[in-house]
Amino acid sequence: MSFELRRVQRLAGASLLLLGAAATSALAQEPVQQPVQQPAQDKSSTELPAITVTAPSPIVRRVVPTRSPVHVARTGRSRSQQHAAEATPPAAASAAAPQQGVLPIVTNQFATVTVVPNEEIRREGGGQLGDLLFSKPGITGSSFAPGASSRPIIRGLDVNRVGIVENGTNSGGASDLGEDHFVPIDPLATNQVEVVRGPAALRYGSTSIGGVVSATNNRIPDALPSCAPSFQTYGLPTKAPLATAETSPCVTAETRSAFSSVDRGVESGVLLDTGGGNFAFHADVYGRTTTDYGIPSYPYLNDQTRSVANGRQPNSATRSDGASIGGSYFFQGGYIGAAITQNDSLYHIPGIDGADHNTRIDGHQTKINVKGEYRPDAAAIDTIRFWAGATDYRHNEIGLADPADPNSDGVRQTFTNKEQEIRTEVQLMPFNARFAEVTTALGFQVGHQELSAPSPDNPGTLFNGLWDPNNSTRVAGYAFNEFKFTDATRAQIAGRIEHVELHGTTPNFPADFLPDGTPQVAIARNPFYTPKSGSIGLLQDLPGGMVGSITAQYVERAPKAAELFSRGAHDATATFDIGNPNLTIETAKSVELGVRKATGPFRFEATIYYTHFDNFIFRRLTGVMCGDDFASCGTPGAELNQAVYSQRNANFRGGEFQSQLDVGAFQGGIWGIENQLDVVRATFTDGTNVPRIPPLRMGGGVFWRDDNWLMRVNLLHAFAQNNVAVIAETPTAGYNLLKAEVSYKTKLDRNWFGAREMIAGVVGNNLLNESIRNSVSYTKDEVLMPGIGVRAFANFKF
Repeated sequence: MSFELRRVQRLAGASLLLLGAAATSALAQEPVQQPVQQPAQDKSSTELPAITVTAPSPIVRRVVPTRSPVHVARTGRSRSQQHAAEATPPAAASAAAPQQGVLPIVTNQFATVTVVPNEEIRREGGGQLGDLLFSKPGITGSSFAPGASSRPIIRGLDVNRVGIVENGTNSGGASDLGEDHFVPIDPLATNQVEVVRGPAALRYGSTSIGGVVSATNNRIPDALPSCAPSFQTYGLPTKAPLATAETSPCVTAETRSAFSSVDRGVESGVLLDTGGGNFAFHADVYGRTTTDYGIPSYPYLNDQTRSVANGRQPNSATRSDGASIGGSYFFQGGYIGAAITQNDSLYHIPGIDGADHNTRIDGHQTKINVKGEYRPDAAAIDTIRFWAGATDYRHNEIGLADPADPNSDGVRQTFTNKEQEIRTEVQLMPFNARFAEVTTALGFQVGHQELSAPSPDNPGTLFNGLWDPNNSTRVAGYAFNEFKFTDATRAQIAGRIEHVELHGTTPNFPADFLPDGTPQVAIARNPFYTPKSGSIGLLQDLPGGMVGSITAQYVERAPKAAELFSRGAHDATATFDIGNPNLTIETAKSVELGVRKATGPFRFEATIYYTHFDNFIFRRLTGVMCGDDFASCGTPGAELNQAVYSQRNANFRGGEFQSQLDVGAFQGGIWGIENQLDVVRATFTDGTNVPRIPPLRMGGGVFWRDDNWLMRVNLLHAFAQNNVAVIAETPTAGYNLLKAEVSYKTKLDRNWFGAREMIAGVVGNNLLNESIRNSVSYTKDEVLMPGIGVRAFANFKF
């Protein structure tokens, strides 16, 4: 089935879902509120909801309204009564929604957590997580193809050191195998994004040294729609029936749509939730399309001979769509649910080589996810949780074999990824160890991955693709222990051990292609590694509503298949990648200090960190140009940049700061100022620079908000990045990114076709029309970020 036909079918499906939602709106009452916020009283008498995050730790402390868990145990109350006091039935949950424009600060975690709540995602938009997070302190995006392939980069660390998960399982795809590959998680179908740094990343694996980006949505419902009968007792191990009222189903729906001027982009999505009795169901469908985006100036720094039509970045158009359906069954003490999701994307690769060859990527992912939770009526076990996922991913890299011959258009390379994962966690009941209340969570994780990257350009030869088919298996166990010494002092000790086995083939490497000069003959290799990691942290309440933290961690990471086995041309990135079969375990030793404040008129978080890497694995451009094989490297006319995986010791240090000050009342609302700063400096132990590191950035702005309106103007300045690698990296000029937004949120009286809530607004991006180049991008000298543009959006809840 063609991409166009699938897209038409899905957009038609969206219309049908919307009509169905309107037809059943008489059944709908208030929709489910995801438990992402908990009400908290601001000391300035302004109620500011506290942020609840789900990704950082497997330990979830439940709040007893009047007593601590230790005291409850001493009162002689039964386990069932204790659960009943601690848990909240999800259908009856009334968590406060995040207030528009309030800086979300997380203070109950042992390291920095950046949260992008639902309404901010709706305002900011972006086709990729890297675009959404581009301006957050300490985070940027790879922006290889802005709007189409942009992977988050955290504190200068990318791909194999930044994990990306959706609803608790790996996102799948191939975004960690090449900067040109899209992340198969669309913000259009996402409700909240959390960026987790520090020790909590041990929950997900050693390939998350830099951090974890966690996206959540309601594809596997963990609560019934609140318009459903609310006698359910999820989480309550009582003998009461699950439903004693009528169980007729109810339906809630949400539409998300936007238009952007810079790329003539149109996006639309429909989310549908229904439930009754013991069941809840979710369905969503979405799509977006853009043309080549507008740019302020000529994009190619090193070639002034090419034409650029209508002031647009050549070969940058995109199309994507997706759909998902899932459901959950609720029973005494828990739930179990599953979802199936389809993601499709067809996008062009900007840059000189991409434009010459009309390079584009046609990607498809089918993903099945299962998750559940059970709270047994047991003396030792509080909660059992599990996640499972299976991904079947494939994309074709399409382009002209000969730029002068349009008949040579075809598939230049194919990437496939078949991946399975299971993760289980058991949280034990807290116990009184006299010196502290101790809570322990134990986890087990297993994953299997099969990769291939065939190419039709060299059939039957050694270089038939970027690597031969390979596979890897990971088995891991981890433990988190939290110690509550007092209400103001808490500590955490965590550890993880993995066993990693890889199976692949290395080709004949000439001696001068490996860092140690050792020739490598073609051989099937089955390396295995046992990385071990640990962390310790302290969280301390400070005067003035502040919270301080200090964490230290030791993390070992095994090399991944692409780093070991690559040995050929990668068409879309225009590189000739050379793996190193002699790579050893990479080790990171880190310390982080932080101070945060989430309440009152002045809210802020400040963090400094230092990481020393032993045997840091990086992809090094050599300055040599290659063709399709080793023999072609260094010959005149070769078009591919030679990139070699190497290891050296390195040091990363830096910090982040952001704050928001409510200055005072104005015209019935609150006006204030906000600012941010982030810096990372990364060098090898000989003082030379680690390649592609983000520059120092600082910015600030003013805002005004009330219960309905949010207005904001913000300027972010990025300094020039002159700390570049010795070979094959050029300095990057600084820039000023000016943004402004106006949004309006209100309740409706259902006369708008049954809608009960609306949020709409206009956001201006790059209002100074600056020529912005991203220093971390391999194509920064050929690809400009989008110029001045306006994004108008409207969301309705039914």
